[in-house]
Amino acid sequence: MKRLFLALTVTACSFAATAWAAVDIQQVESPGGFKAWLVEEPSIPFVALELRFRGGTSLDEPGKRGATSLMVSTLEEGAAEMDASAFAAAKEGIAAKIRYDVGDDAVSISMSFLSETRDEAVELLRASLVEPRFDEQAVERVRAQLLSNLQSDLKDPDTIASRAFDAMIFGDHPYGTPPDGTPETVAALTRDDLVTALKNGLTQDRVYVAAAGDITADELGALMDRLLSDLPETGAPLPADVEVQTEAGVTVIPFDTPQSVAVFGHKGMKRDDPDFFAAYLLNTIFGGGGFEARLMNEVREKRGLTYGIYSYLAPKDHAELFVGRVASANDRIAEAIDVIRDEWRKVVEEGVTPEELERAKTYQTGAYPLRFDGNGPIAQILVGMQMDDLTPEYIETRNAKIEAVTLEDIQRVAQELMKPEALHFTVVGRPEGLDEAPMQ
Repeated sequence: MKRLFLALTVTACSFAATAWAAVDIQQVESPGGFKAWLVEEPSIPFVALELRFRGGTSLDEPGKRGATSLMVSTLEEGAAEMDASAFAAAKEGIAAKIRYDVGDDAVSISMSFLSETRDEAVELLRASLVEPRFDEQAVERVRAQLLSNLQSDLKDPDTIASRAFDAMIFGDHPYGTPPDGTPETVAALTRDDLVTALKNGLTQDRVYVAAAGDITADELGALMDRLLSDLPETGAPLPADVEVQTEAGVTVIPFDTPQSVAVFGHKGMKRDDPDFFAAYLLNTIFGGGGFEARLMNEVREKRGLTYGIYSYLAPKDHAELFVGRVASANDRIAEAIDVIRDEWRKVVEEGVTPEELERAKTYQTGAYPLRFDGNGPIAQILVGMQMDDLTPEYIETRNAKIEAVTLEDIQRVAQELMKPEALHFTVVGRPEGLDEAPMQ
């Protein structure tokens, strides 16, 4: 059965790669009122199911940072009458795969299973969501793994820089503290805290569902009712929105390492902003387009200051950022920062060239079909579209929106989005030529 499952996965990829532009999305509503998007493909006896619960680690209660992460990491460590070993054996026995992930704003659950074992797979997933055991031995094993990761993070310059940047911007908002908690908070979590995190975050009113593969609308409706009806109806309140405010400057966090890591940025743009596509292309040109991007060309190719540099838009649920990251030798990081500042100003003052815009459009429109490389990715895309409040037609119109962006749009958005006077750098290392300052 394992070999069959792998073969089906490969076959599913070929289906998706050719059909992306004409994806037929059905909007399904179950008898119990749950909604989902479905791409039906009966020729392959395989289904990918994606669940997304809005909230994520931002729902951790005060003093309980890391509870949602620990809870999610423990969901497959036994459910109902099955302990961790029995649950793993049951999953293996039907060649089902379940992946549990958590982020700032959502808990994500991805499942794939064969059509012939759909009922058994759904019962396993339901048990993990509705009847997780949270056995002491399993919790302690997962807690030890999480604590080990947290200890490693304390020695990782990248993690230190990212967390310091977040703390500077978000303060006591959940975004401002480590989503996995700290060694102290995680060590203090109890089984009751995990149960509370489960009830707060995995609820009927926060769930988004998508499926792709060999399943009909009626079958998906029945699946949702069985899977979700016993979850709590409502979740804990979501946190407040944050207005991102930064000032130009550098915060240095001394750390013994041969090269410094810098996280930089300021306020970004909301995903539903009418200018988002222009901002998306602007970032592709500036720092998000690989070796064709300006930052890569100026900082790496021309000056050899780094192996890698990038920027990206981060429209979170409760705040939006435009951020980037670079690492360079301690005696060269100051020069890298100067180049980044100069390029930030140049884009605002001079805009981009027609050639840069055409390359960015070609890159983005050409890369889009490659995202639809299997039933699993398709289901994930459909859930993401729902959470972004997009319509099913977005798949067909997305590339046209990219093509419609003009040079004038890019220049206007660059002046509105990119703010040299707000560009802040958080640097971890022993940088030369930068004044050390305490965290703000």
